[in-house]
Amino acid sequence: MSLKGKVTVVGAGFYGSTTALRLAEYNIFETVVLTDIVEGKPEGLALDMNQSRSIEGFETKVIGATTTAEGAGYEATANSDVVVITAGLPRKPGMSRMDLIGVNAGIVRGVAENIAKHSPNAVIIVVSNPLDEMTALAQIATGFPKNKVMGQAGMLDTARFTNFVAEKLGVPVSSVRTLTLGSHGETMVPVPSRCTVDGRALTELLNEAEIAELVDRTRNGGAEVVALLKTGSAYYAPSAAAARMAKAVIEDSGLVMPVCAWVDGQFGISGVYLGVEAEIGREGIRKVVEGSLTPSEVESLKVAAEAVRAKQADVKDL
Repeated sequence: MSLKGKVTVVGAGFYGSTTALRLAEYNIFETVVLTDIVEGKPEGLALDMNQSRSIEGFETKVIGATTTAEGAGYEATANSDVVVITAGLPRKPGMSRMDLIGVNAGIVRGVAENIAKHSPNAVIIVVSNPLDEMTALAQIATGFPKNKVMGQAGMLDTARFTNFVAEKLGVPVSSVRTLTLGSHGETMVPVPSRCTVDGRALTELLNEAEIAELVDRTRNGGAEVVALLKTGSAYYAPSAAAARMAKAVIEDSGLVMPVCAWVDGQFGISGVYLGVEAEIGREGIRKVVEGSLTPSEVESLKVAAEAVRAKQADVKDL
């Protein structure tokens, strides 16, 4: 199998390092670059990952690079095809994603500017919180076309919803299909009308109260993990989601995924980054897909759009 392309993961915490390893183990990229501001950390992790290649059977080379806020070290990321931005502080118990906006905005802006300088043709996947606002900020800071910048949210939230449904019904996760749209936070919009189990509508298997309970748990899925961990936040499921998005880009797959994308007219919503289904390819977002939703689900999506619109407009000054 011929390896192709270069992907950079910015931030070598649990989320970033796990994402880098997943991408390397796909064995489709020629190079995975892992960066961090902690001197020696990305280099050490890269060395460790490379030493697992003969065991796990992948040839992708992992390169570690220490970087600075001023831009030193970003030369190692030059000409990346895909960049996953995980940099930023994680949540602590009791914190909302919005509590991170001030400090993470400065970090994401600096990273985005350095990436734009060294990889002007890259597709950017943002995972830093608060997700919707940081995705908008990354686009502003890079100046990239809006289709080249997306956020990872719906993939993760949908995976959580799927897991909760499978556990509730005692069925394999492979038999469950769910969908979440909207914001990555309080105005998340799980879409029960699009949820099935072995092809049967979820509404045939669970009553309204049971579905509402699962929806609420999905909406608070990240906080539940944070509360249990006490320090740090989720990274196994989030890294799987981000890695799959990067894989879809480099393979120009055309897969339809729920992601944070620029919405401009779809569902009667314009001018905002929002969780929607989108077709993913080498140019990033090929198109936003307007799947079937009930009137109440469309209304919830519009509420989510308005909730994040003002905050996204404000990030240009952060």
